[in-house]
Amino acid sequence: MANSDALDAAFADGPAYVPYLVVGDPDYESSKAYVEALDRGGADVIELGLPFSEPIAEGSTIQEALVRSLDAGMTPDRFFAFAEELEVDAALVCMTYYNLIYQYGKGEGPRPFVERAAAAGIQGLVVPDLPAEEADPLREACDEFGLDLVFIVAPTTRGDRLDRMMANVSGYVYVQARLGTTGARDDVSDQTTASLDRLSGYDVPKAVGFGISTGDHAERIVAGGADGIIVGSALVDVVAEGVAADLSTAEVADRLEALSRELKGGAERGHRSRTGTVESA
Repeated sequence: MANSDALDAAFADGPAYVPYLVVGDPDYESSKAYVEALDRGGADVIELGLPFSEPIAEGSTIQEALVRSLDAGMTPDRFFAFAEELEVDAALVCMTYYNLIYQYGKGEGPRPFVERAAAAGIQGLVVPDLPAEEADPLREACDEFGLDLVFIVAPTTRGDRLDRMMANVSGYVYVQARLGTTGARDDVSDQTTASLDRLSGYDVPKAVGFGISTGDHAERIVAGGADGIIVGSALVDVVAEGVAADLSTAEVADRLEALSRELKGGAERGHRSRTGTVESA
């Protein structure tokens, strides 16, 4: 199976900070500035959301961002151009739904999408609606073009389904911290520790998402055993607030960078707590 050097490197030295934004929200140029702000704020991997009209795994915050992006004209081809134009050091992962992947390239299955994604500099894919039992064609295309395939493991995922998922995953596994849809929360779920324990026998980095919104959350998640944190809704909220308040692109970018630094710092504190290391002067 593919395993990109970029994703390996992202998890090699301490906890990975993996932010998510919807590409094209609220418009192409602002979105580019926002993604680059995440990179300056310490992102190790950036999940780029390619909008789809029926995002079943998303809460209202991200659904509204997807609508703004679609209304602004985002398409798969514009998404790939966006990825090519980014000036970031972080690895790039595309998060989208399987219908878009499968239909790209005139019904030839997932291969054309994966080939184009690889050419655009995408290192991995997250596909929330793809059952592990139906993942072989996409897994084969990812192997051919050197992309990782990231699966989302829910608190209820067990048995043969979990084994199949973990046999196909590469790069990292997205550990869903709680049941339900995405969205920022004021606490972190007790299910997270149980999920990490259940995955401890699998040799792939575990990044926890769904509900992380503060540095304290990040610290507790990593101290509890996570190899990384995935943050989406809290960042998308910053963009939405900027739209509502008619803030400048620069103001929103500064807020995204500041929140990213807070989240990355929390993850690093959690790692020091877990490993017993002391911050150098």
